Amino acid sequence: MSHPDADLFPRATGAAAKTVEQHSAEHPLKLYSGWFCPFVQRAWLVLQEKKIPYQYIEVNPYHKPQSLLDLNPRGLVPTFQVAPGKPLYESNVICEYLDEVYSGPEHAPKLLPEDLYDRARMRIWQDWVTSRFIPSFHRFLQKQPASSNGAGELADSGVQKAREEFVANIKTFIAEMHSEGPYFMGAEPTLIDFVIAPWALRLWIFDHFKGGLGIPREGEGGKDEASWQRWRKWVKAVEARDSIRDTMSDREHYLPIYQRYAEDRAQSELAKATRSGGGVP
Repeated sequence: MSHPDADLFPRATGAAAKTVEQHSAEHPLKLYSGWFCPFVQRAWLVLQEKKIPYQYIEVNPYHKPQSLLDLNPRGLVPTFQVAPGKPLYESNVICEYLDEVYSGPEHAPKLLPEDLYDRARMRIWQDWVTSRFIPSFHRFLQKQPASSNGAGELADSGVQKAREEFVANIKTFIAEMHSEGPYFMGAEPTLIDFVIAPWALRLWIFDHFKGGLGIPREGEGGKDEASWQRWRKWVKAVEARDSIRDTMSDREHYLPIYQRYAEDRAQSELAKATRSGGGVP
């Protein structure tokens, strides 16, 4: 029986399609990928940022090919083949491996801070993204209203509570940013920027499916105006990275995928974990 989430657009589009084409040739370093997956995008961003040669292999993780299962018994993406018979998985592990192995000047920027305290602090926030930020993102996205008003708009306190929880997590992240930036830890990007970016740059889905996040427009943030200015500064800096632009597909192809989440019909491991009150599996 086909997996209910398997019906998705089969390939990257837009700028991401050009990146896939540029990395389609045979190479010992192989990224097993799903173009739509934000966890994949973490590793993909690091590969692009550091100009590491690799082969991009598109797979439908809901129709797991044997080649993927041979490397990763769970059949999840991203899976990264370092050499024949030497796979890595878990996006943060792949990202750190790539930065540590490809550390020469030809592979700048260096994404793990040299200062060991800064590196440890960054890892705290990487863990926070996975354990707090992403679960609250999905709780809001998957939360269903108990009722609707006459205009058919979401009118449920549970939805609003999930919205407020997620916005509070954005503000927690802002509060830990370097005061000037523009990146999280200062003038130069570090791994934490690319660990959270795939979700931070998908916030438009809440406008489409959930009536928006309620983040105030510029000049309307009241006592939180400085915080939201800092957030916009970070977003602008991250969005300007070539790696971001070159790993994003056309929005129209993300919509059917996120609609399943927004209607709480998705059957991915993350969707099921969210539904049962859990975190990232």
